[in-house]
Amino acid sequence: MDEVSLNSEPVGDDDADEFEIEGDSSMMEYVGQTGIIQGENPLPPVVGMEFESYEDVYYFYNCYAKEQGFGVRVSNTWYRKSKERYRGKLSCSSAGFKKKSEANRPRPETRTGCPAMMKFRLMDSKRWRIIEVELEHNHLISSKSGKFYKSHKHLGVGTKRTLQLDGTEEVPKVRLFRTVVINAEDNGSIDVDEGEFGNNVDYGNQLKLKEGDAQALLNYFCCSQLMDPNFFYVIDLNDKGCLKNLFWTDARARVAYGYFGDVVAFDTTCMTNKYEVPLVSFVGVNHHGQSLLLGCGLLAGETIESYTWLFRAWLTCMLGRPPQAIITDQCPTLQTAVSDVFPRASHCLCLSHIMQKVPEKLGGLFQYESIQALLSTAVYYSVRSEEFEAAWEDMMQHHGLRDHKWLQALYEDRKRWVPVYLKETFLAGMFPIQPSDGVSSFFEEYIDKQTPLKEFLDKYDQILQTKHQLESLADMDSRNSSYMLKSRSYFELQLSKLYTNDILMMFKREVEGMYSCFSTRQLNVDGPIFTYIFKEQVEVEGNRRETMYEVLYNAPEMEVLCACGLFNFKGYLCRHALSVLDQNGIEEIPPQYILSRWRKDIKRSYILDHSSSGIDSNNPVHRHDHLYKCVVQVVEEGRKSQDRYKFALQAMEELLNKLHLVGDQPM
Repeated sequence: MDEVSLNSEPVGDDDADEFEIEGDSSMMEYVGQTGIIQGENPLPPVVGMEFESYEDVYYFYNCYAKEQGFGVRVSNTWYRKSKERYRGKLSCSSAGFKKKSEANRPRPETRTGCPAMMKFRLMDSKRWRIIEVELEHNHLISSKSGKFYKSHKHLGVGTKRTLQLDGTEEVPKVRLFRTVVINAEDNGSIDVDEGEFGNNVDYGNQLKLKEGDAQALLNYFCCSQLMDPNFFYVIDLNDKGCLKNLFWTDARARVAYGYFGDVVAFDTTCMTNKYEVPLVSFVGVNHHGQSLLLGCGLLAGETIESYTWLFRAWLTCMLGRPPQAIITDQCPTLQTAVSDVFPRASHCLCLSHIMQKVPEKLGGLFQYESIQALLSTAVYYSVRSEEFEAAWEDMMQHHGLRDHKWLQALYEDRKRWVPVYLKETFLAGMFPIQPSDGVSSFFEEYIDKQTPLKEFLDKYDQILQTKHQLESLADMDSRNSSYMLKSRSYFELQLSKLYTNDILMMFKREVEGMYSCFSTRQLNVDGPIFTYIFKEQVEVEGNRRETMYEVLYNAPEMEVLCACGLFNFKGYLCRHALSVLDQNGIEEIPPQYILSRWRKDIKRSYILDHSSSGIDSNNPVHRHDHLYKCVVQVVEEGRKSQDRYKFALQAMEELLNKLHLVGDQPM
């Protein structure tokens, strides 16, 4: 091929000694000949993924393309004068347009100028890193059409890359691509030539691991993948090939996110408080109101780059579905990363953590107790934004706090953490709206500042098992025990048949609170919408205070909206809205206020649903994975009761005895 000088794209180092070649005809030959890189890839490419060779990158993208239903072209390959490849670009086969032909009967145009592509380059660590990705196509794609593309000609049906272990026996295969392999060295490096880099290491740009930590991580990840084919982890390396950031999660969390992924809290407690384990976690809440782990990470530092990488890795794992709302600490670095990766999600700041900082930030001020009381009243008991603004201004002026930088920053972010501004954001009970509402860390009881990483990994699975058992016990309690009605409310009776007991207990407080609402009156009528005013005695800082709430009721649409915003905060109607429904003779809560996320009558299976249509029975890896998934479903059903357990155990013993009688036929 002709050598073409590169001037259309930035190329990084030593660009004077490099040239570009369009396409790479050797790729198809490689795919057809090699048996090393075989691997199934249901995941989309993401910036930061690394591979051992140029060919690995191509195979990865080609597997993804076949899964999605489009072909792949090597658009460009950049070479140095030494003929070493250092950069590449893979595109959808519909990228660009064909050159105009002067033939009498030119072929019709089949390309669409599709923008879908992936760029990657060779790093100093001699690994290939994805540096830019565009997943969107400008044409229809279908997984059923993947086999018709030229790039898929030699691609096996879902064949996998193996993890070589000692011994000659065939063993279960690790499912994900072996994009990086951790060395068991103290610094967590990845196949780095120490002679090249010497001691010039930026320890602020890599995980601070103790001796044996890297090996413990590798052991945990390998064991987890062998036990759970859908276990997911991603490793981020710095330019020296050293371990920088990690993310992992299991199949159960990935499925649970589909049920409870509307609101997610990102917990950085361990990072903020300088724990020995730089742990961060994604946490949701299940149908019992219990904390639910949706993923974990280890970060080298609290930087925009690290947080952005982690968020993208997590989002990729969750198939690109962002939450409706995400709750984090107040941190400019986090806010930048969240706005970049989750631009459409409502970003809220954890109110509990902000209020916990008050003694530290304001404790040295004159009349601190008075300031604290005024702040608490403004934050927790303002029904309208005008009330909060007036209370804040009064506090600032009365105590001369206008120059206090922390309070200034809080005020600028007020629409992310003050409840009065968040009433239109659904938060599923994960955001505190009263001083008594607490927020605890998922791992709070199991990890402290001195807990070493190996100890944390050793008890990690046991922690999850404990949480899963609590959920299972709550499931059985909600299904099998009769809820004791303490009122004659039709609303409570209705939800007792639908909701879990834990949610019912919280809703019961609103039913009981209906009797504390008094002096209700209809204010005005605006077309079909009625406006009601409720007065209620609320205890504020040890004193009784009368608070007024406005409730809008649309009778034709059966819609009710209260100024307190409890439905979005907690996920069930407040006492004021229930009172309006009761006054209008409505005996059942309208269906739009019955949320599936709290229901006990919905069967939730925490098993990833993969179609068996692509199973190749000639492939022992496929046979293993498919049978494993089927057996796990039997286990999930069998554990639900003693009778099911006995039946499942007997059935499996009978099946095993029959399998022993089956003679192996040549495949």
